[in-house]
Amino acid sequence: VVTGAARGIGAAIARTLHRDGATLILVDVPAAGDQLAAVANEVRGTALQLDISRDDAGQRIIGHAAQRHGRLDIMVHNAGITRDKLLANMDHSKWSSVIGINITAQLRINEALLASEHFRESPRIVSVASTSGIAGNRGQTNYAASKAGVMGMVRASAPLLAAHGGSINAVAPGFIETEMTARIPFAAREIGRRLNSLQQGGRPT
Repeated sequence: VVTGAARGIGAAIARTLHRDGATLILVDVPAAGDQLAAVANEVRGTALQLDISRDDAGQRIIGHAAQRHGRLDIMVHNAGITRDKLLANMDHSKWSSVIGINITAQLRINEALLASEHFRESPRIVSVASTSGIAGNRGQTNYAASKAGVMGMVRASAPLLAAHGGSINAVAPGFIETEMTARIPFAAREIGRRLNSLQQGGRPT
C-alpha cells in the first residue's frame, strides 16, 4: 500500500515498487481520483479513494488488501500536506490539519495494522519524513513538528514490528520538486533548494 500515490513522490514510489514486482494498492483522497486511477492503471494496481485522516482508514486499507490479496506486506506512508505560516500567524486549523494528516493518521493506521492478522508475515512499514523534521524550516513549524513526530514514532514502533520479524523505517528526503512544493512561496523554495549540497531541488523520479 502506498498513500498519497496520485502524484509526486508517491507515484514515483509506486512505479519503483511495480518495477520490482510488487502488487500495489494506491491510496489518495477522492479529489485526486482521476490521477490516482491513472497511476493505478499504469502500475497494474488498484486504487482506493480514501481520506487517511478518517478514524476507520486503517480498517478500510486492511479490508481492501485482505479482500483482494489475502494479506498486506508493506505499508508506505507517503501522504502529507503543508500549511506554511510563521508560528505567530498560524491559526489552529493550519496546525491541526498538518499534524492530523502527517502523523496522527499514520499512528492510527499503524495501530490497526499491528492488530491485524493480515499484517503478520515479516511486515514492513516505511514512513516518508523530511529534513524539515531534523533541522526545522522557517514558516514550517507545524510541518517540521509532524515530521519529527514521524521519526519518533518509527523509533518507538521498531520493537513492535521486530516481534513479527518485520521492520519500520523513516526516509527523510531533502527538497523535492513536486506539485506540493510548487505551492510554497518562491523565496522559501529557493532556500530549500540551496540547502541541498547540489544547490538544487531533487526530482521524484
